[in-house]
Amino acid sequence: MDTNGKKIILASNSPRRKELMAGLGIDFISDTDTSFVETYSPDTPHTKVPELMSEGKSHGFHRPLGPDEILVTSDTMVLCGMEILGKPVDKSDAIRMLKLLSGREHQVITAVTIRDAHKEKTFSVSSFVLFKELSDKEIEYYIDNYHPFDKAGAYGVQEWIGYVGITSIDGSFYNVMGFPTQRFYDELQDFLV
Repeated sequence: MDTNGKKIILASNSPRRKELMAGLGIDFISDTDTSFVETYSPDTPHTKVPELMSEGKSHGFHRPLGPDEILVTSDTMVLCGMEILGKPVDKSDAIRMLKLLSGREHQVITAVTIRDAHKEKTFSVSSFVLFKELSDKEIEYYIDNYHPFDKAGAYGVQEWIGYVGITSIDGSFYNVMGFPTQRFYDELQDFLV
């Protein structure tokens, strides 16, 4: 993708986001130095949390942007019922999350902020994921072998649990993986104009 001479900076430690950005054919560098602390008011509407986090990561970036730089930040949230499922703190928390998701539909929302020295744009994409009823044995096997402690909702759609457990996705698969590639590609092209 031609970025009109702009340098793209991805402010994310996620290996999935890096893989998906590279898959778009965009040259980028990673720089994750930020002062942002991920907190929000309890009365914030759940569906707005990813946008707040993505914008916070963008504005917490450790230095001003140069005239030829575009910063990309993102945040993914799993929402099951009215509970936000972040990254599990330990194995028992991961088990709790996967039991909650078992046999139910949940929403995955990813927000992305694109910002340069003069303007910014934030958007979010929602996908709905349905898991079959997961057995305790399947949940234990997945956690013991895939260690999903760096993933919101305690699962990666592209891993074993996705192969055997997800019965349907309404929306973008890549959004569930952590980055809405198609929408980002279109939004970045618009941003570059």
